[in-house]
Amino acid sequence: MNKFWKWVRNKAPDGEDPGLAERTLFLNGTIASESWFDDDVTPALFKSDLDSGKGPITVWINSPGGDVWAAAQIYNMLLSYGEKVTVKIDGLAASAASVIAMAGDEVLVSPVSMLMIHNPSTMAMGDKDDLAQAISMLDSVKDSILNAYVKKTGLSKNKLSKLMDDETWMDANKAVELHFADRVMERPDLYHEDEQEKKVPDEGDPDEKEPEKSKEQEDQPAQESEDPEKKDKDLIHTGFLYSSRQMAADFTNKVKKHYAVISKAEEGRSVDALMDRLNLLRTMM
Repeated sequence: MNKFWKWVRNKAPDGEDPGLAERTLFLNGTIASESWFDDDVTPALFKSDLDSGKGPITVWINSPGGDVWAAAQIYNMLLSYGEKVTVKIDGLAASAASVIAMAGDEVLVSPVSMLMIHNPSTMAMGDKDDLAQAISMLDSVKDSILNAYVKKTGLSKNKLSKLMDDETWMDANKAVELHFADRVMERPDLYHEDEQEKKVPDEGDPDEKEPEKSKEQEDQPAQESEDPEKKDKDLIHTGFLYSSRQMAADFTNKVKKHYAVISKAEEGRSVDALMDRLNLLRTMM
């Protein structure tokens, strides 16, 4: 079996129990590229690795998704873990991987990462009763996934269901805005405080008088200072939200408008006139 996870135990600070050292879990690639469903070994092995320590853990995710059953069990294991779980999405958390991300006590996203949610899918064959059962199963799976999204985001099931229907892709800002993530990762502070103090820009002499304004400047209305809180909100709302269905609908509408313009331009022309134009085009080729 090819494990899709990797554990790294960080070194414990001097004098502390090594068993309580923070650990890092890397989830890369497809979640359970081999069978997880009806497999008692793989989930047990993952849980054994998880329970091998007792300190806080950081989970790095870069995955296109995979087995929803694997994601559900990993989500439950992380959710019931006794220490703090921090999730960091450094590339992609799509489909089933986005469910695992919801288990974090704190979810951080890289400025260049993406998060995607969509409806579950499966393959089925048989008579109408078999297919109806498959549809019912997918509805139940979707409800279970929605429970994880609702618990993390606080959004309504109806809104989240619509986002899943549309296959929604979110950049870091949009993921934070919709509460799938708590904040965007930033560069760690690598400077000492005394070094930072040296790098504070010179603000000039506070006693220095401001230059006198001309009469034209005095007559101009004073510009209101930009509200930093409003600016932050505006930045958040510029987040990227992508729906494959919406893109397809936009393309279809453009095609319809294009041919509608052609039809309008040709309206009122006789068949003979159109044939004459066609023959003219042929002679020019």
